[in-house]
Amino acid sequence: MANVSKTRDPYDRGNGLHGVPIYRIAAFALNNSSTNLYLFFMGYVAYYLNGFVGMATIMASSFSTFMRIWDGVTDPFVGYIVDKTDGKLGKNRPFIIIGHLILLVTSFILFHVTHKLPEGIIRTIFFIVMSMIYYVGYTFQCVVTKSAQTCLTNDPKQRPLFAMFDAIYNTFLFTIVAIIVAKIVAKYDGNFIDVRFFHDFWVFTAISAFICMLLAVWAIWPKDQTKYFGTGKAVKVSFKDYFEVIAHNRAIQMLVVNASTDKLASSAKTSAVTAVMFGVVCGNFALYGAMSAYTLPFTLAFIVFGIGGMATKMGMKRAMIVGSVGGLVTNALLILLWLFGDPTTLAMPGVEGFSGLTFFTVALILLTALTGGFQAISGNIVIPMTADCADYEVYRSGRYVPGLMGTLFSFVDKLISSLAPLLAGVVFAAVGYADALPTAASPYSDGLKYAGIFLMYGMLIFGLLCNLIAMKFYPLSKEKMESIQDEIRAIKEKAMKEA
Repeated sequence: MANVSKTRDPYDRGNGLHGVPIYRIAAFALNNSSTNLYLFFMGYVAYYLNGFVGMATIMASSFSTFMRIWDGVTDPFVGYIVDKTDGKLGKNRPFIIIGHLILLVTSFILFHVTHKLPEGIIRTIFFIVMSMIYYVGYTFQCVVTKSAQTCLTNDPKQRPLFAMFDAIYNTFLFTIVAIIVAKIVAKYDGNFIDVRFFHDFWVFTAISAFICMLLAVWAIWPKDQTKYFGTGKAVKVSFKDYFEVIAHNRAIQMLVVNASTDKLASSAKTSAVTAVMFGVVCGNFALYGAMSAYTLPFTLAFIVFGIGGMATKMGMKRAMIVGSVGGLVTNALLILLWLFGDPTTLAMPGVEGFSGLTFFTVALILLTALTGGFQAISGNIVIPMTADCADYEVYRSGRYVPGLMGTLFSFVDKLISSLAPLLAGVVFAAVGYADALPTAASPYSDGLKYAGIFLMYGMLIFGLLCNLIAMKFYPLSKEKMESIQDEIRAIKEKAMKEA
């Protein structure tokens, strides 16, 4: 059997499969953590717009919608550039580095310069223009998270491990960011509309995301080579080919439906929603950070078992189904708990006012931990699944278009999930908050409670139902992917003989 390359890769399985040391998969997953840190940071943009740019609640919430649409529009063009690129620095590394530098500079300018400009239209135009540049950088770095999956490893037992590490990192990030935000905002009397809050938050984000980016570049370095791409040789791709791929690749079609509705639901849990649920309904916003810390060990254990164990043995499609069904059950139970339980009894060790555990506290911790585990499976497994979709396209048509797969996925994902801040703004406006978003200091009302429950859990049920429908028509089972990799190996061997 002919080797694909003259120098044998020590992680070449010898049967058309190639892998990497596990620590490189772990390090490369930090590229997604890097962009997620900026995503979390920008989740508070509505407060800045509300307080310093002068936008009302719905307009401020709509801004994120419009910017994510712009972000989605740029995706196909960036994906096309990625698919056409293969230089001395590889196909993926240049986009990680350039994209991150754009994020670093523009995010600083957005939250350190805008409020110093004259009030009115000048601030608004400046913020919009800088945000458009920011999202181009975001797309540059994000697309590699998906496109580089195909060259990192094509071993079915290794590929799901990216999702495991990514889920672990995201769980830690949500916990750490929640704690840090709670501590920062406490320094400024619970006020999100304070330039010092945004400065402190930006410093944490910039340093952490930069370190994650450097580790990701190092991780992908030895595998960012042509011999690990698609058929093992350069294949010309035109923009016209994209339409044929979109029309006939059923796998990416179903994955887009799955991930975009899931993302819409998870994005609906904005910072204002968490402030309402813990600060207003429970009466103490500090409980949000504590909740994240207490559920962390349970969620991590579930992730390791669910992705590290189940997905590598059962395949990613079955793992997605299990995660979605489990999430449906636990989110339904959480809705019942908030409706019929007593949220004011929520109390945790280490938080002021704790006098002992209550039924509501124990039930909320357990159900939140289980929900986090199930959602970590269904939410994170989609990234390595895009690599399967790219390999499926090589098998189906001979085209290697990982940039298209990643950006098509992102385009629809962002287009739909961009509605989340607007949806939250409309829901809150309907219960009396048309001019300003509710904060942890807002007075309690039943309307706020029901709005929070709908956005926190009801939307997730909708997204998970869409997951199950999409998986019904998703063709890439574990067995199918094994046969696809065999076929791709044959294609590579034929290409090498003809070279």
